[in-house]
Amino acid sequence: MPILSILAAAVTIAQASASTVDDLGWMAGYWLSCGPQGEVAETWTDPRGGQMVGHSLTLTPRGRVDFEMLRIAMVDGVVAYHAQPRGQAPTVFKLVEGDGDHVVFQNLENDFPQRIRYRRQGADLMIARIEGAVDGREQSMEWRFDRRSLNARCPTA
Repeated sequence: MPILSILAAAVTIAQASASTVDDLGWMAGYWLSCGPQGEVAETWTDPRGGQMVGHSLTLTPRGRVDFEMLRIAMVDGVVAYHAQPRGQAPTVFKLVEGDGDHVVFQNLENDFPQRIRYRRQGADLMIARIEGAVDGREQSMEWRFDRRSLNARCPTA
């Protein structure tokens, strides 16, 4: 079998096993991470009309506020993560791996990150991780999110 046929078959199998937007319903809710990066809250709607809409709000220990608008929807027949940090134009990361407990989105042309990962552990814990190369060195950041009531806050010291 020619190499192109093998690669095409592998892509077809990967796409067939990839998650649909509806399969990502486990991400829906209000998620809170309290740690050295500060307070990070991420909120996702449940899947509706083939998409999920989210936003993230970060309060750093130094008092800096950062936000990001998020959306998961189909692009060219593939589930894709649309990130808009600080309201900038969206950057699209296409789904490259996923099952009922984790999902990986990738855009190798983006400066950083190139990969965005979400993994659930049980019903009330979600790990988010961004990865990619910066100046030729692999870098990453990770957040541990606990499912919380809407607008819950981290305890203050």
